[in-house]
Amino acid sequence: MGNKGRTSPRIVCCAIPIARAAGKVLVITSRKRPDNWVLPKGGWESSDVVLENAALREALEEAGVRGTITRFVITIPTPAATYHFYELDVVSLEQDWLERNERRREWVDYAEALRRLEWKKELSQGLRLSSLAPAR
Repeated sequence: MGNKGRTSPRIVCCAIPIARAAGKVLVITSRKRPDNWVLPKGGWESSDVVLENAALREALEEAGVRGTITRFVITIPTPAATYHFYELDVVSLEQDWLERNERRREWVDYAEALRRLEWKKELSQGLRLSSLAPAR
């Protein structure tokens, strides 16, 4: 993706939407690569004020998810972006949301989510460090 003229890496906030009682993760399809799965994520905007708000906003826009940030997971720097991961305990799923016509969403277990996210190293690494990961 590159830095698109930026002198510093893009700040990306990522939600890991969890249905804790079911032990499931909500994954969504990528807009740019519709056959690939991702976690809701996007750029921090100054109107978000704090990084957690950006993760909440992206989860609502991209996946139609409402919930509560319950845990900071990790910050992963790359040359193009700095990813901030947050666990989001899902309270509700909207049936009508901003990107509903551009993405699919699906609840999957941890192992399946990890398998679907393997193509994007940062996303799979963030999930591996979440509280859903099996104890080592």
